[in-house]
Amino acid sequence: MDSPSGGIEGFGFRVISPSPAPATRERDLQPPSSRRRSISPFRRPGMKRAAPSEEPVELSSGDDASSDSDDEAGNGKGENSFRLPMSSKSTAPAKGALIRRAEMYQEYMKHIPIPDHCSSLIPSTSWLGLGRSVKQLYEQPLHYLTNILLRQWDQQRVGSDNEHQPLDAIIHPMKAQALIWATEEIHRLTTSSDYLGKLWAKDPMYHAYIDPVFPSLKLH
Repeated sequence: MDSPSGGIEGFGFRVISPSPAPATRERDLQPPSSRRRSISPFRRPGMKRAAPSEEPVELSSGDDASSDSDDEAGNGKGENSFRLPMSSKSTAPAKGALIRRAEMYQEYMKHIPIPDHCSSLIPSTSWLGLGRSVKQLYEQPLHYLTNILLRQWDQQRVGSDNEHQPLDAIIHPMKAQALIWATEEIHRLTTSSDYLGKLWAKDPMYHAYIDPVFPSLKLH
């Protein structure tokens, strides 16, 4: 029976006391030298008895059991509506399950309205920093592919002449913000859930780039 904390209190096994052996048996009256060990005709002498194999145990966890164990996108913890139960030590989630999860995610992102215009001038030093500010200001998540792309844009600057310059000193903040929203609209409306699921199957840390859901968000 499972305990509320997820542990197992008991297995429901009945303990059966062995019946007392008879006082005397015909075999016990024979001298030790006359006793013979019975050998199975299907076993060769010297062959060890195979240990009993354990039956495989199939475990399944519901949404409630796994709700506190998954990481939130961006900072690795928190509420996330698009996640999978934690897998076993070496077993990756099935591709079919990931694709179904990607379908739910893509359908949700598709119904989030893109802002009509950029309402504020946001100073920023990096693309990822600008992305975080945009999420806080408009209370919207950015698409998984947009978060990946912002990280790549920051990595592309490493080793360049303007690597240590803030982003808003290179690109006007309004233009940079408009570029993020244009990219976000493409990812929300045109991304294939099958393609997304295949990407997630190759990246065990894909959930780190899935933003949490904003409760106040209104969908189309």
